[in-house]
Amino acid sequence: MRQHQRRSSAFRSAALALLLTLAAGERAGAGEFLVQARTIQDMKAMFGQVESRDIVAARARIGGTILSRSVDEGTEVKAGDVVAVVADEKLALQAQSLDGQLRALDSQLTNAKTAFERAKSLMAGGYTTQAAYDQAKTNVDVLQHQLESARSQRAVIAQQTDEGKILAPRDGRVLTLAIVPGSVVLPGEAVARIASGATFLRLSLPERHAALLRLDAPVSIAPRKIGAANGGNARQGRIAKIYPEIDNGRVIADAEVEGLADYFVGERVQVHAPVGERQALLIPRAAITTRSGVDYIRLLRPEGALDVAVVVADAQQGDLVEAVTGLKAGDKVETP
Repeated sequence: MRQHQRRSSAFRSAALALLLTLAAGERAGAGEFLVQARTIQDMKAMFGQVESRDIVAARARIGGTILSRSVDEGTEVKAGDVVAVVADEKLALQAQSLDGQLRALDSQLTNAKTAFERAKSLMAGGYTTQAAYDQAKTNVDVLQHQLESARSQRAVIAQQTDEGKILAPRDGRVLTLAIVPGSVVLPGEAVARIASGATFLRLSLPERHAALLRLDAPVSIAPRKIGAANGGNARQGRIAKIYPEIDNGRVIADAEVEGLADYFVGERVQVHAPVGERQALLIPRAAITTRSGVDYIRLLRPEGALDVAVVVADAQQGDLVEAVTGLKAGDKVETP
């Protein structure tokens, strides 16, 4: 009986030693993290709107009827690209009239030059008067000036016809196109809106946060894809401009974020923007283990390690998360 008890006691001692050895082996590669209160940005969730730096209008320079259009909504254009073509039938008629006048003046000028040469030869032989010579010379000069004037008027008509091409004023993407072939436009009428320049994020915050906003403060855009992992597709940016006027109880700020070119102009996205600072307890994300839907961390204490349930929140600090409950400053957390 005693021998059996001794064997049982020895077995329990060996099992306990084995468990301690295994536990020590599991923690052999583990480290520790000292929990301290840190100052972090107090991020507020809100919605921002994607805007284009400039939205310019492609305008008709002459009035008339749309003959054709070369772009559609969403088309990328370069400065000087033809958006549409406007035609005015009156310009064609005026051009025909001036062409006839040019031919008539050219014929008259040919006859006047012939008469002048005749008067010039007669004047040399003394067979005509000075007045007749001067009259022939004046006729040539007058017709030459009339011909130059008609040519200038014809050039104006040609320029007006060429201005029927509606051009894109800057590089960008066509947002709206308010014309179809056959529609009538007036001089100066906007036929297309083009988003030009870099895109940015327009934020609108409550007035109480106005004094807390700072230039170059970081902002974070939530993943655009529904169901994406937390932070997997998040994009980082900064506050680039704060407007000095409060409109309807809201303060307006612009944020610069890389990679907004593929967003729709006017698209609303979820943003986390800083509205102040606060103290928080941060721990490594890797130190958290989840069992049965509950998050645990292992505290290192003099009397031994202890698993403690914690509530954590994303602190927008990379691999660190905020421990909302379960920890205090000075605790030591075991990390992988």
